[in-house]
Amino acid sequence: MRLLVVEDEEDLAEGLRVGLTRTGYAVDVAADTAQAYDHLTLNEYDLMLLDINLPDGDGFTLCRQLRDGEVDTPGNGDLRVLMLTARSGLDDRVRGLDGGADDYLVKPFHLAELLARVRALLRRDTTGTTATLSVHGLVLDTARHTVTLDGAPLALTLKEFGVLQYLMTRPGHVVSSEELLEHVWDANTDPFTQTVRVTVGTLRRKLGDGWIDTVVGRGYRLSQETP
Repeated sequence: MRLLVVEDEEDLAEGLRVGLTRTGYAVDVAADTAQAYDHLTLNEYDLMLLDINLPDGDGFTLCRQLRDGEVDTPGNGDLRVLMLTARSGLDDRVRGLDGGADDYLVKPFHLAELLARVRALLRRDTTGTTATLSVHGLVLDTARHTVTLDGAPLALTLKEFGVLQYLMTRPGHVVSSEELLEHVWDANTDPFTQTVRVTVGTLRRKLGDGWIDTVVGRGYRLSQETP
């Protein structure tokens, strides 16, 4: 999943980027609203972590403009927004949630809680209500970052895990290479690279035959049939 961190405190932004990346997310960072607009109009994100106090504006306004359709974003408009702020007052929390935020986390916070809230918000894109995704004996645990196949653990790289997670949230749907690149890799990835094809290939070998179908000219699909 691809996340955008909008945070002007450099140390905190870098800490969030490192912590989220180590968990397997693709992460881009914006230090102000201008950079945030640039990222949002160019890239499709699954979730935005948004600070309220920014050098050239505030997160309340950005969130409202996003929800009102004033920001021309690619994708289907299902971007989740988690506000991060030192403002702990009730009025600020209400304003943030009424302005379109999906959740509100007060600084300082523990990374473990942040990650739990991110997982919970991203599950809203699927029919899942727990941290696990399961398809025909293939079980992916987003909290523990583990994958098992018929009870046996699979050792996956972060990108293999990200690709599998994205496919498992859309079983039976064809997902293009461009969509995987948009949601699993960050803005520093060369759009002309073969990394998606290579990663899907290694993931397919680890899963075994029958799990990932290639739909010629369209992309990849997690099979709905039992391999």
